[in-house]
Amino acid sequence: MERELLEGLKAVQKASRKLIGISDDLKKQILNEVADLATNRSESILEANVKDLARMDPEDPKYDRLLLNQDRLQGIADDMRSVAALTNPLGQVLDEHAKENGLIISRVSVPIGVIGVVYESRPNVTFDVFALTFKTGNACVLKGSRDAADSNEAIVAVIKEVLRKYNLEEALLLAPAAREALPVILTAEGYVDCIIPRGSQGLIDFVRKNASIPVIETGAGIVHTYVDASATVEKAKAIVLNAKTRRVSVCNALDCLIIHQDLISALPMIVKGMDERFGVEIMADDRSFGVLTGHYQESLLKPAEESDYGVEWLSHKMTIKVVDSLEEALEHIATYSSKHSEAIVAEDQSVIDQFLMRVDAACVYANASTAFSDGSEFGLGAEIGISTQKLHARGPMGLREMTSYKWIVKGDGQIRA
Repeated sequence: MERELLEGLKAVQKASRKLIGISDDLKKQILNEVADLATNRSESILEANVKDLARMDPEDPKYDRLLLNQDRLQGIADDMRSVAALTNPLGQVLDEHAKENGLIISRVSVPIGVIGVVYESRPNVTFDVFALTFKTGNACVLKGSRDAADSNEAIVAVIKEVLRKYNLEEALLLAPAAREALPVILTAEGYVDCIIPRGSQGLIDFVRKNASIPVIETGAGIVHTYVDASATVEKAKAIVLNAKTRRVSVCNALDCLIIHQDLISALPMIVKGMDERFGVEIMADDRSFGVLTGHYQESLLKPAEESDYGVEWLSHKMTIKVVDSLEEALEHIATYSSKHSEAIVAEDQSVIDQFLMRVDAACVYANASTAFSDGSEFGLGAEIGISTQKLHARGPMGLREMTSYKWIVKGDGQIRA
């Protein structure tokens, strides 16, 4: 398998050089054709997805991430068309100046080259990665998990059917789902220019520790919402409910509700209905447990352990922490955050300003749900993932984050003394 995979990687690297000369109009045409074909071939994609779903326990938090249906496929196709219509970030002059000696020095955006993405149980990522990399002139190597093997193969078959018409089939490689393929990709120096892991903390840690090529981390989402003493209860209730229950298996879902002691009497109202309507299990600290007792379904209310904090639940579970000040809320977030998405609900502008300035996260919200941490919601069309690191890219990674730059120096015979 290793020899065959290396040959495939070599072909992708060669194809990446061909993509540099492809016009943006042709890229738009191809992406729109893939979107159309994905819609027309939805039945075959969904049949493959059913095979993957049959191998997974419906109670597994990854089940919802794996699930495809007509509505989700339509949304994926729409996102692909949105990416196709976006301004091409390639070839933009980011900086330019002339030297006294007549040299003209400019910094111009260029593709990264070959981008490898390793991901778990998210077949939509297959479409998203292809759209964003292809639009930016990058070839891509996809390493999905066994959980989504049939879905990914069906999706790649659709994409390659279009690429084949333009002799660009090798611009996309779907690596074998077997785990043995991953170390080969992570050490494919000269073939793959960077690796982006998207999945559990375990996957991210493995990639970071074992890759010999550059890694752009997309971290796990351990998400907090702090409800300040100045918050409006109805606003807090709507935001917390949406952030927790809209879709529990995604990385921007709420994991820990932090509430100021001065508003603790409103806690039963803020979480009202989350037990009966959604079955949300709450692990509450001592103060919040006492307030919620008798106001929240007994079987779904449990005392919080220290180990319950700093957890990405990806399910109908949530912790609650009561604090006496903004400082204590900030300290709790700094201790347990994965630096993905954090939010405050407040009416005191000075408190909001402090929170936005001092919280260290890729996406920081004031009076809005963290459910908006998404490339399409940020106007990026789609996303590769949400980077929680600080080098190269941070937050939702769209087209611009799929580029690097090079310096271009133009002269007329100048030599250096």
